[in-house]
Amino acid sequence: MTAFARLSVIVSRSAPRTLRGRLSLVALTTAALLMVLFTIVFNAVVERHLQHQADDELRTRAAAVATTIDTGGPAVRVLETSNDRLLDANVWIYTGTRLLEQPPSPTAALTRLAGELVGRGGRHCVTAEHHVPVRMCAGPVPDRRGAVTVVTALDLTPYRSSADTLLLGSCVLDVLMLTCTYALTRLAVGRALRPVGAMTDQAARWSAVASEERFAAVVRPAELARLGTSLDALLDRIRAVLRHERQLTGELSHELRTPLSRIIAELDWWQARPRSAAETRASHMVVADAAQSMRTICDTLLDDARDSAPATPGTAWIRPALLRAVETLGEPGHLTVTVLVKGSSDGDEGDLEAGVQPALLERIVSPILANSCRYARSRVTVRACPAPCGVRIDLTDDGPGVPESFAPHLFQPGRRADPGDGHGGAGLGLPLARRLARSVGGEVTYDPGHTPGARFVVSLPAG
Repeated sequence: MTAFARLSVIVSRSAPRTLRGRLSLVALTTAALLMVLFTIVFNAVVERHLQHQADDELRTRAAAVATTIDTGGPAVRVLETSNDRLLDANVWIYTGTRLLEQPPSPTAALTRLAGELVGRGGRHCVTAEHHVPVRMCAGPVPDRRGAVTVVTALDLTPYRSSADTLLLGSCVLDVLMLTCTYALTRLAVGRALRPVGAMTDQAARWSAVASEERFAAVVRPAELARLGTSLDALLDRIRAVLRHERQLTGELSHELRTPLSRIIAELDWWQARPRSAAETRASHMVVADAAQSMRTICDTLLDDARDSAPATPGTAWIRPALLRAVETLGEPGHLTVTVLVKGSSDGDEGDLEAGVQPALLERIVSPILANSCRYARSRVTVRACPAPCGVRIDLTDDGPGVPESFAPHLFQPGRRADPGDGHGGAGLGLPLARRLARSVGGEVTYDPGHTPGARFVVSLPAG
């Protein structure tokens, strides 16, 4: 692992785990960079300003010294004044390159530096780091010969002390500003993220109970409104999944009830008294057939429940499928169940082929057939015939029919016209039949104009 990779790992591990901490760290880093930049610029400006002040002070002193120099005679003379001691402090006067006057107690280093400045000619300033920092400036005295130069020196210790004080003060101010920036950023980010945390908790509670409450009902800022829209869509998907799961569970239990009843009835009959070997084999065949029917039901409904996978194409002869559906119901008792299949040529009796798998065809027809047998008085007729767009199967009974007020709710899951009518059922058969038919491009409808009794129409694609 390279050094850069190790550094990246260390930084990623040491980074704050919360969004609040990361945003606060970003704000602190940005503020620190800006503070460092401003501090450097500010102190550079202050140092340059102090240097200009020192140079102005030196030029003012040099101008005062120049007034004491007499250049009118044949030789340059320095006149005596009342403030002579103050003016002579840290002042060198040269005529040409010859030293005319110097401070009372000069140092060799400063005298040598003064001579170098005079040798350059013109106006020059330089800073010397001698025991203490010293600023020296040389300037010619205006006269006819232009051969007189005054060099003045100034101790920079007070100026450096002021600059250091300002630097220390700016650093202390930077630390205070960064501390306040971090604290205020954490406080502001925490308050800004508080609604997000509340929305997260609400979404968790609502998803657990499949609630119909949504975030769009409350006016929020634009960013939170977008988050609320996303959470609403997620809650809708979760609710749809839960509803689909409950629907699948109800449909499985509804469809498995009939074969389970056959198995239980057959076992009760077999255990009622000793049976012969032939009767035992017949019972075993009935139980095996019911178990196989249960397996087919599970496979069919689970395959249909996989929304991501399209329905598997297939073909089925209608007559055998209808007969198997009638046989699955068991003994109809007082009912007469008639299966009529009209061929596709000149109305002859024959068979038709539908563009669905046999097991799926049975699952579509069986709930409707069971519903017809449940409410019929004496007769149920199943008639199949060709249709312009495929195959049509009519299931007709002579029962009381569907109440007109309940007809709009007939295919809604869990709805029954009269739950206390004494008939079994959970209100899932007809919705299941319609859903399975639509999954293969077909449809299941109720014919409200048929009287007496009820008629359901199954439309399927042709094989």
